[in-house]
Amino acid sequence: MASLHQAIADQLPDRLEFYENWLHPERLRHGTIGLAPLAAVLSFLRQEGTVYQVIMHRAGTYAADWTLAGHRVPAYGIVRALPGGLRRRLALGAARRLVRRCHRESRATIRVRRHATTVAIRGSVFCAVREPVALPLCGFYAAAITRVLGAYGVAAAARTDQCRGAGAPACVLSVDTPDRDTSSADATVACTGSEESDR
Repeated sequence: MASLHQAIADQLPDRLEFYENWLHPERLRHGTIGLAPLAAVLSFLRQEGTVYQVIMHRAGTYAADWTLAGHRVPAYGIVRALPGGLRRRLALGAARRLVRRCHRESRATIRVRRHATTVAIRGSVFCAVREPVALPLCGFYAAAITRVLGAYGVAAAARTDQCRGAGAPACVLSVDTPDRDTSSADATVACTGSEESDR
């Protein structure tokens, strides 16, 4: 979770050395940070107060930027020439792959309806808590999804409607987009099938 490490460095520079006991830079470079160290970091971050939400938002934004930078995204002019609905679908496909890459057990199912887009996230590593918390813990995904859609020229704002960490049965985000595709009433972006297309 290099994006989380960078967000902590931005917001809590005096605490970075403490968090590097678990987010060790060498292990980050090799992608060998396990679930236990990450869970410890998230637990301590939640105790930092309101800065937790800021860090998660920034980490999600970084994750989106770095993921897009590492994969070919169509040129801006070409993307803008596409119909709004198609741009949104391409962006949502990229967003669900980002969720999968954040943690191997995470999956996103994205449902696009005429008047709303919802993202249901299964296996969110950020929301695995022993006791429910007061505020949703899905800010990382909301920020990442918003950023990915923006890269595809889709003005969007994702928000958390339900969070497993806050006691809901599942993590569900709503995505508001002004350029809604009205050509079909209901479509689903399959996100739980083969991952071969993600490689």
